[in-house]
Amino acid sequence: MVALTDNRSTKQLAAGDRSGLLGANQTIYAGSLLMRNVSGHLIKGALATGSFGAGRAEAPGISTTAGLTPQTFREGSFQFANSASTDLIAIADIGTVCYIVDDQTVAKTSASATRSPAGTVVDVDANGVWVRFDEALTRAQLS
Repeated sequence: MVALTDNRSTKQLAAGDRSGLLGANQTIYAGSLLMRNVSGHLIKGALATGSFGAGRAEAPGISTTAGLTPQTFREGSFQFANSASTDLIAIADIGTVCYIVDDQTVAKTSASATRSPAGTVVDVDANGVWVRFDEALTRAQLS
């Protein structure tokens, strides 16, 4: 392709708004943490490896077969529950990757490589952990 010689109307995907296909046997609740599995499908946040945090579910969804049910979700920063004990995320962890415990909880560590990365910790307060979900950014931080 040659360089531009005039203005161009470049297509844009609106920041934050996303849609993907659900994995098999999923029950998704609006507001829950979603992750993308190794097959590229969206599944609810759970203790698993090989997946990445995708974002927050914008609507409920139920699937029985992988790849048939569309699911809307949003990338961005959202607050989820903080883990407990030695996996509690603190203010000192802002800027680091946190890990998925379930569809509403994140933790400081991968628990000996048994958890998938959620996203980047952007704040911590008494109500939980603010996590920035951006699949590309999370993958880049881990490589």
